Amino acid sequence: MSELPTTSSYIQHHLVNWKLNLISGAFDGKGGFWTLNMDTVLVSLLCGLFFFTLFLNIAKKMTSGVPGKTQNFIETVINFVDEQIFEAFHIRNNRYIGSLALTLFCWIFLMNLMDLIPVDLLPWMAQSFGIHYFRAVPTTDLNCTFGMSISVLLIITGASLYIKGPLGYLKDMVSHPFPKFLFFINVPFRIVEELSKTTSLAMRLFGNLYAGELIFILIALTPIYIQWLFGWIWLAFHLFVITLQAFIFMVLTIVYLSLATQEH
Repeated sequence: MSELPTTSSYIQHHLVNWKLNLISGAFDGKGGFWTLNMDTVLVSLLCGLFFFTLFLNIAKKMTSGVPGKTQNFIETVINFVDEQIFEAFHIRNNRYIGSLALTLFCWIFLMNLMDLIPVDLLPWMAQSFGIHYFRAVPTTDLNCTFGMSISVLLIITGASLYIKGPLGYLKDMVSHPFPKFLFFINVPFRIVEELSKTTSLAMRLFGNLYAGELIFILIALTPIYIQWLFGWIWLAFHLFVITLQAFIFMVLTIVYLSLATQEH
């Protein structure tokens, strides 16, 4: 007869990713540099596929008459994102910025939404396939949040180079915030600024979702007769948190992109 897990071991088990060691090819919960968090990769891809399939299906069936409920909801989301872009760029219906912002908001929201699934459900299902560790929320993994924030940094840098040109980008870097003769101060300041933006984007999203996941795990340890009460209260509040964090990540990306592409 197997022993029941202790509180400490239960929490630690739920905070370990399903890892693939790229050197040995073994699937386990052991860390290391040459490893992939397979649960993060799998769930994030499924969320992205769901977002892409849903929006593509609605786009194909879109009508100019009275829209259905799903089409009306999608149009509301798109208009909401477009309003955020207009406030920063004063342009509407920009296909490139709009696509980036909409993808970030919906994809991050769907990944965050996985936190509302009962904490033991997906790990229990994974056990039946011989997977001993499984974390269902990609945004509780720093690899995921930093991957997105670094991608945003590369997009912002590329957009700034495209708009200003290499010489304009270099001029902007060496002449702000102080006059250009203080370039030896301006350049390190600019590097620190860009790195701090990238780090704050990743850590803010990770920290809020990691804390939310941990609270759900702690609620799961409470007696069953009060577990549902605490669970529903926290679920209602956390639904607001996961939406807010997706919104913040999107808005900050739009603002950073606006600042990087504007002419001084």
